[in-house]
Amino acid sequence: MKLNQFAFHQVSSEQLYQDLVNIKLLDESDKTLSSLKLFQKLIAGIFPEYHSLSSCLEALRYISVDSQHTLADIFNTEPFHLSRHQFIIMVLQLLKFEIGIDFQMDNAEVFYQDCGYPKLSFDQINDSETLLRAFYLLLNLRTKNGMNFLDDLANRGFFNSFFDAQAPHFVFFNNRVQAVFDASKTIREIVYVESDLDTDHDGKHDLLEATIFRPAATDRGLKVPTLYTANPYFKGTNDMTPSLHNVNQNLQPKKAQIIDKAEIQATHTLAYQPIGAKASEENHDTEISAQAETVYSLNDYFLSRGFASVYAAGIGTRHSDGLRTTGSQEETASTIAIIQWLHGDRIAYTNRTDHIPTTAWWCNGNVAMTGKSYLGTLATAAATTGVTGLKAIISESAISSWYDYYRDNGLVVAPEDCQGEDTDVLAIDTFSRLKDDADFQKIKAVYERQQQALTVGQDRDTGNYNTFWDERNYRNDVKHIQCAVLIVHGLNDWNVKLRNPEKLWRALRAAKIPAKIFLHQGQHIYMNNIRSIDFNDMVNYWLVDKLCHDQKNASDADLPKVLIQDNVTPEQWHHYQDWCAESAPIKQFYLQKNQLTTKPKPTETQSFIDNGTTDFLKHNQTEHQWQNALLSQTSEYQHNRLLFLTDPLTKDLYIDGNPIVTLQVAVDSTSGKLSVMLADYGIARRLQAQPSIVGRGALQLGFNNLTEDLKEFQLETHPSPFKLITKGHINMQNRRNNWSNDVIQPGNFYTVRFELQPTHYHLLTNHQLGLIVYSTDMGMTLRESRVQSYTLDLNASRLEIPYNK
Repeated sequence: MKLNQFAFHQVSSEQLYQDLVNIKLLDESDKTLSSLKLFQKLIAGIFPEYHSLSSCLEALRYISVDSQHTLADIFNTEPFHLSRHQFIIMVLQLLKFEIGIDFQMDNAEVFYQDCGYPKLSFDQINDSETLLRAFYLLLNLRTKNGMNFLDDLANRGFFNSFFDAQAPHFVFFNNRVQAVFDASKTIREIVYVESDLDTDHDGKHDLLEATIFRPAATDRGLKVPTLYTANPYFKGTNDMTPSLHNVNQNLQPKKAQIIDKAEIQATHTLAYQPIGAKASEENHDTEISAQAETVYSLNDYFLSRGFASVYAAGIGTRHSDGLRTTGSQEETASTIAIIQWLHGDRIAYTNRTDHIPTTAWWCNGNVAMTGKSYLGTLATAAATTGVTGLKAIISESAISSWYDYYRDNGLVVAPEDCQGEDTDVLAIDTFSRLKDDADFQKIKAVYERQQQALTVGQDRDTGNYNTFWDERNYRNDVKHIQCAVLIVHGLNDWNVKLRNPEKLWRALRAAKIPAKIFLHQGQHIYMNNIRSIDFNDMVNYWLVDKLCHDQKNASDADLPKVLIQDNVTPEQWHHYQDWCAESAPIKQFYLQKNQLTTKPKPTETQSFIDNGTTDFLKHNQTEHQWQNALLSQTSEYQHNRLLFLTDPLTKDLYIDGNPIVTLQVAVDSTSGKLSVMLADYGIARRLQAQPSIVGRGALQLGFNNLTEDLKEFQLETHPSPFKLITKGHINMQNRRNNWSNDVIQPGNFYTVRFELQPTHYHLLTNHQLGLIVYSTDMGMTLRESRVQSYTLDLNASRLEIPYNK
């Protein structure tokens, strides 16, 4: 088991002692205590369930420090002495590891090191300074259940004496905010923020419902930071299946045209600064209690630590006004309207009709946005406006350009398991106003016009980049970002493909905007409940610096800039200075018949047929079954693809960045599409892309607070012969760029060069790198019913692999 700790940092002796005083484990006067008395006070303090010395001593008798002594035995032993070995044995048991099951007493130090805990700098503890530093470390160490020991103590009631303080305040330990607030007394309320929009064209500004969860301590004068999640799914979703587009159709040839990029650039027609009036008077009393539950356990984790959480579904959702517009400027404006209200720059009302104003008087004006997928996408969009009050975003599995979500190089390309979806379909899914028929009927006509506008603008006929998509490309406005950015993404996410975080990362780097990126081995998932990494602690450390007044810290320097989970060794995380670096070295591979070689040799052409749709539909395969079949070296679809393999590698290869393919190709038609996959071939138990539950409800988020399942990425039960590394697609008519079309003459060869989706992949010695070239991708592209023949000129084709030395 690995319990990597990136958030823990060494502090001065002065801060160390003050931190222990802050959490009431020590008093200022305890500095004069002897080592034994200090040890007794510290030990008694970390058993909050026991309210007398006698009961505490009973608990200590169950904890060994060596084969002959218990913790109770040394509790009163003078002179005080604790060896390094005894300390480690004691610590491991306090962290919930069991002797004889998790570790053996004689190998306790090896087990401690293997867990990835910080190194110990002492051989024995017999003085106050060493004792304090050792106990400070203990409080920061992560338990078997993934949380740090002080959080475990909080869940057992350690901080309950803080709950009803008349002058509530934040408590910081190791520069992280602690769970000193009673989550069971959270205030839940609803307000209606007035935007400057009128997307449903009723002559009134769209009102936006916002659901607030704030600590009861705010009613006793505490002003708190806010975590805001813009969640279009928060008020419910609709069945979008009947609206899915038909993908069982042939790719049509496009009219040849060369377009200047400037011709399709979108212009901002909205002012992102508020133009509506501020409230002239305040009413602190809201009128509606929120019944909804929170949706992100990271936000719940911070509720116990005094942060407020706000959820808003945005325009076109239930109990709000407006229409869904999937990624438009209006959607961004509705997202930041909530931030502007939290910062004090916009008006809100206690209900929808009486226009009784209310302010976010409980907020300190500092906001961070959180959330995954569409939620993280809106956080990215909000950041690019430079809105005042937004101090940080945690953008998880997020879209940075909607074109890169629904298109690829001039092709309609679906997210994984979403064939037939597009911006108009997603707008139907999230248009929860549809659930209230009386509300919907008032705007039915304008809604239908808006849906038609989305269908026309997205242009499934050509798949080209256009003004519609340029408006929905948030990377155009990266230069306006004024907040800190944390990007989190799964290296196996084929819903929001990795081009989205990679292009955003490059743009942030070019604009010199401080940012971090964490890449895990998962699919389209959250990362905050993965046991092997202290994600919550890292975010805590980072957000304290961004959101808490007078609590600046060194999290920007201390935390990894780039953190990437290894795909071979379980629970192994690497930290780097960059990902997809411009200076990454390139390894060239050349194509020969069924081979990838490092030296070019004269060779021939090689062909394949694209006619697999009939078999795919006839066999009623899933998209995943089809992909596995295509990747197999003995594939039933062998005639539908070409497979090129390297010799077994003589040393490990760390692929890092965008692999690029150059193909000299001819097709016997006036239209054609190419798909390419890179795969790892070699028998191995590989890390699964879906984490397993290792503790159901094991991650408690604070005293009287919710729980979260603890998960970890584990190896497959049985070895597998291959694994997809990455893939990419292109319309052969878009070989110049994704907004211009070149002609295709049947049988003529054309050079097509394009990037595959970026990755970071550890390819092992003796494994083979495979390049698969095909046309129709059953899971992502349109599915051809006609038979097409493709021919590659192998002499003019190659593969470029960026790698990390």
